[in-house]
Amino acid sequence: MKSVLRGIGSYVPDKILDNHELSLRVDTSDEWIRTRTGIIERRIAAPEQSTSELARIAAQKAINSAKIKPEQIDLVIVATITPDMAFPSTACILQHQLGLGKVACFDLEAACSGFLYSLDVADGMLASGRYKCALVIGAEKMSSILDWEDRKTCVLFGDGAGAAIVMTDGEGPHLMGFRSGADGSNPSLLHQPAGGSKMPASISSVENREHFLKMNGKEIFKSAVRVMEKATRELLEANGLRTKQVDHVIPHQANFRIVESMAQRLEIPIEKFFCNLELHGNTSAASIPIAFDEACQKGIFRKGEMGVLVAFGAGLTWSATLVRF
Repeated sequence: MKSVLRGIGSYVPDKILDNHELSLRVDTSDEWIRTRTGIIERRIAAPEQSTSELARIAAQKAINSAKIKPEQIDLVIVATITPDMAFPSTACILQHQLGLGKVACFDLEAACSGFLYSLDVADGMLASGRYKCALVIGAEKMSSILDWEDRKTCVLFGDGAGAAIVMTDGEGPHLMGFRSGADGSNPSLLHQPAGGSKMPASISSVENREHFLKMNGKEIFKSAVRVMEKATRELLEANGLRTKQVDHVIPHQANFRIVESMAQRLEIPIEKFFCNLELHGNTSAASIPIAFDEACQKGIFRKGEMGVLVAFGAGLTWSATLVRF
């Protein structure tokens, strides 16, 4: 029994923050950002917009796309590292906003790999037979945890949400396999130091700007290319496929140079990779579903083609999903 993506939807805020405007805030330039990342602009949520609000709009679009009734949903998973609050979960808040029944809801934190982790989890829960229809969402308000004085990180990220309705019947792309993993040996490569039990909020933590995202970009770059290649190869091998049989790749939208390096190592033509990071930047857990939705709207997939969705994130986590269109 294979799970089916019955519907998909995405949402990005109206506010566009381009490289030129960023260069007025921090010591950077459009050329510097473009040549090192491929990013031209990103969307920024309004101050009053929470992650659950971004998720709600994307979720409603996915529900409409799937042509189902909200009451059919019996499982909600929200992948995010920028929840509305530490608890309750953003998924529970979203359940109320959408007017869903008293169904199972929880958040999943795997950073940029979160949406694919959530698909993996939802697929297993549906396969158990105890659930029939899952709403899976990747949603982030990354602007809420960025240090707008740190040019190494603030230029990379944007806000947005993507959602999918996952069921075990109906028409749509089939989820054929998964490969997820993690290496927690060096969490400081990409982390938010303060705000948890290890470093609770204090005057000192705020003054030292410890509540913002911190990243070792050079090491993350090397790790990202390696783990995404590994996950993709293991996924294909487990399903009896070779890289030349892959028709489409939707990678995590973090840095175009990472995508280029991955394409070279896998020997998959770069033309098979769908990228929209120049318009959105890195939206973390929302990256894959936003790109997937935009690719669907462009009509680039053909029935019977094979696709790989692959991501890496803080942790370090990674995940790959095999899709048959």
